[in-house]
Parts: sequence; structure tokens; C-alpha cells
Amino acid sequence: MKAALIEVAPRDGFQPIGPFIPTEEKASFIAAAHAAGLRRIEVGSFVNPAAIPQLRDTAEVLRQTAHLDGLDAQVLVPNARGVALALEAGARHLVYVISASEAHNRANVRRDVETSIREYGDVVAGLPPGIRLRLNLATAFDCPFDGRMDQALVLDRLERILAHRPDVEVGLCDTTGRADPEHVFSLAAACLERRGAPTRWVFHGHDTYGLGLANVMAAWRAGIRAFDAAFGGLGGCPFAPGATGNTATEDVVWMFHRMGVETGVDLEALVRLAGRAAALPGASAGGRVRAAMTGGCG
Repeated sequence: MKAALIEVAPRDGFQPIGPFIPTEEKASFIAAAHAAGLRRIEVGSFVNPAAIPQLRDTAEVLRQTAHLDGLDAQVLVPNARGVALALEAGARHLVYVISASEAHNRANVRRDVETSIREYGDVVAGLPPGIRLRLNLATAFDCPFDGRMDQALVLDRLERILAHRPDVEVGLCDTTGRADPEHVFSLAAACLERRGAPTRWVFHGHDTYGLGLANVMAAWRAGIRAFDAAFGGLGGCPFAPGATGNTATEDVVWMFHRMGVETGVDLEALVRLAGRAAALPGASAGGRVRAAMTGGCG
């Protein structure tokens, strides 16, 4: 069996870091992740640079990493303006984000959910041929403002979003890290039961409360086979107070390898990369495998 890993540290992991990471250094991290066997990498986002100044150089990061053989460079876009900027920069794989929660959607993209869904429909209708599209449903499990999400509401919003285009990949996002394995299994199983092919599913988790790997395992048991993770356990949503890092890629790889599940990733190379990431000024690193394999303590 095989699990597909999507590396999100260059976007979700770098975005909360204050000191600006030079463009060449970002490109170097992406090249190292690619050398470790990771092929799908979220390299940045096209959001208002006033909101996320760390990622204001995403267009240049795309340009500097375009030579990497087989790299599937995806970028996050929050609205039609972000889509236009991404396409202008040559992006071929877009990740559009809508929150299941009204409060978080307003905090994240400054509009209500219904407006976001309508705008998403317009974007889908206007995409040029050959552009890959993923839909991230933020706060699919829990909202930092409203608490635990009602599963029926989440499923209803997913149905209306997927009515615009069913042949997309959907990321079920535990934005706050407060999801538990039972909740993850329940929602993931319901999604797969309602929507099989051509819809594809990804789980995006955080390790805020130490349940990152347990939630990955719950999603795996439910039938999801693709997972977002961030080397060094970097990450945190600026619009979800208290949310900390993504589940560490090296932890997910170690777990799957122990289970006999292929990932295509060189774990030792990934651990070295995670160590570099943890040393970035302003970074808040997480995960356990890095310390266990290097004899470190953090």
C-alpha cells in the first residue's frame, strides 16, 4: 500500500515566521524536500502581502524551483484575485480555500461562506484548460471562534461546493488542531461514502494538542490516502488563534514506514531537512522523530 504525502511547510509552515526567509533559502528548502523524495510541495500562496508578508515572493519562488524534475508545485489562493495572480506567475496547481465556519471565513478571507462558494463557482468556470484544482475546506472539524463544527453542516457545504465541479481534490482541514480521531474518522468516512471518484480526498492536520499522528491514522482507516504535513512540524494559521504547527512530515513518514506503507520519501534526508527548518529564526518547530533519530531534545 502507498500513502501520498504533500509537503506544506514552504507555505503553511513558513507563513507564521516573522523574520523574512530569503527567496533563495525558500527555494533551497524546496529543492531539499524534492531531493528527499517529496514531489507535491505547496510552495507559497497568493494572498494580500499585508496579511502574510512572509509569502510575498511566491511568484519568484515558483520561478526558482521550476527546474526541479517532476515537481508538482501547488499554491494557495483565497479568492479570484489570488487566482489571477497565480496564473500570471505560471502556477498550474491551485489550492482554493473556503472555511466551513462563517466566523473563520470572515476572518480568513473577509467574506461570508455563501459569497465564497459563489466566487469559487465563477473561478471554476473561468479556469483555463490544464490547471489542476484543489479545494481546502478549512475548519472542517473545529473553528477557533465557534468551536466544534456540526458534521451535517460541513457535509452540506461540501455538497454545494462540489456541485460546481466534482472532479477536484478536497482537503479536510483540522485548522485548529482540536480534532480527535473519532471525529476525523466519522467525517472522512462520510465524505468517502457520499463522494467517491472523481472526487479525491486529503487530510490536513495540526498537532496543537498532540493528536496529529492519531488523526492521520484515523483518516487512513477511513480510506483517505493523501496527507498534508510539514517538515519540522512548522506551521500555524494566523487567523486561528492558538493553532500551532502542522503534523511533522518526518513523523508521518516514520509511522507509515513502520506500518509497511510506502511513501517514496528518504526519511534520513527528511530528518536533516527538518533540522534545518527547526533552526530558522522565528520558527516554532514540532514533531518527535527528528529528536529521536538525532539524539536531540527539540
